[in-house]
Amino acid sequence: MTRQTMTTATPGNDQDAALDRAIAELEGAMADLQLKHRDLFAFANAWAERHDAVMRLAPPHRAEEVRARLRRIAIRWGLADGVRMTRQFPALRQS
Repeated sequence: MTRQTMTTATPGNDQDAALDRAIAELEGAMADLQLKHRDLFAFANAWAERHDAVMRLAPPHRAEEVRARLRRIAIRWGLADGVRMTRQFPALRQS
């Protein structure tokens, strides 16, 4: 059984599919990466190496999109400044 992931790649575009796959693999490997690199400096360094490798795969027209996706991953794992949602907001205002 294969696991399917949602990508932004169009059918037939191998470069975009490979890029999306690389981002998904990186995101899936973050927990193991954190366990392997126990101090924050080593974890951040390992992240930076993988970030740069993914960015090298990004064609110029997708660079900003890829950079934003990687930044969101880094924020979730505490490697970049940014706001993580920790509070629920009600769908309707109370009157």
